Amino acid sequence: MAKGMLSDPGARKGLLLVSPPFFYALVMLAIPLGAVVLLSFWSKQTVGYDMTPTLANYQEALSHPLYRLLLGRSLMVSAAVTLVTVLLAYPIAYFVSFKVDPSRKSLWLLLITIPFWTSYLIRVVLWKVILGYNGVINSALLWLGVIDQPLQAINYNMGAVIVTLAHSYAPFAILPIFVALEKIDRSLLEASQDLGENKISTFLRVTLPLSVTGIVAAVLIVFIPTVGDFVTPELLGGPGGKLMANMIQSMFLGINKPTLGAALAVISMLSVAVVSLIFVVLCSRWMGGRQ
Repeated sequence: MAKGMLSDPGARKGLLLVSPPFFYALVMLAIPLGAVVLLSFWSKQTVGYDMTPTLANYQEALSHPLYRLLLGRSLMVSAAVTLVTVLLAYPIAYFVSFKVDPSRKSLWLLLITIPFWTSYLIRVVLWKVILGYNGVINSALLWLGVIDQPLQAINYNMGAVIVTLAHSYAPFAILPIFVALEKIDRSLLEASQDLGENKISTFLRVTLPLSVTGIVAAVLIVFIPTVGDFVTPELLGGPGGKLMANMIQSMFLGINKPTLGAALAVISMLSVAVVSLIFVVLCSRWMGGRQ
């Protein structure tokens, strides 16, 4: 079978096109991931590693209350970021898809991607300036006379982390929702209204269900990477705002426990995979029930 595929010019051309990204993914993703998994079963010695397979790292990671707390907090913060991001992204995507003139949609998409033109670290630092004790928000409220002294509750907490991450990942949520909305046949909306449905019921019974695929993609695109974000909690989370990613980073670069850090990383990846799989299954069953 393989010999027959290689004799087909179309198959050879397809294989030639697929090979570079496949080997790139293998070298840059699969091999490092395999190294982390392998490291999680080793033991750190004073000099070097003991390569005898052991589950001690996983036992410590699962039994220590601090690590369980950080993992739960990371999942909750990522879920909150995902919820806020998708709720804010959907109206924007809807507006661009249904209200903007087709000739101007490219311009609007360009404007949506403008945050990517600057460094992620710069965007986080800018939010630190905006939410700071003497930042833009506090200065504006003081100038308007709304408050007598700067607010401390808007910075160095989980709220600041959620706001910053929601802003940073907003384009990742807007674009897949926009694509799903663009695929909706407008004649279905007209038919719904011809049958007596108003605009709200048409949205709830036609537009929203047909755009679920974009919402699911947006949720996964936002949820998965935010669990591993350590820059934003480090700069805006404050002393009590550390997440699992910060602990993993300190294990590798701070307290020199890379094997335990690798185990924590693997547990985090598996937790994210399980939550994402449950979400996809529930959405699939919901869509199947509606059909």
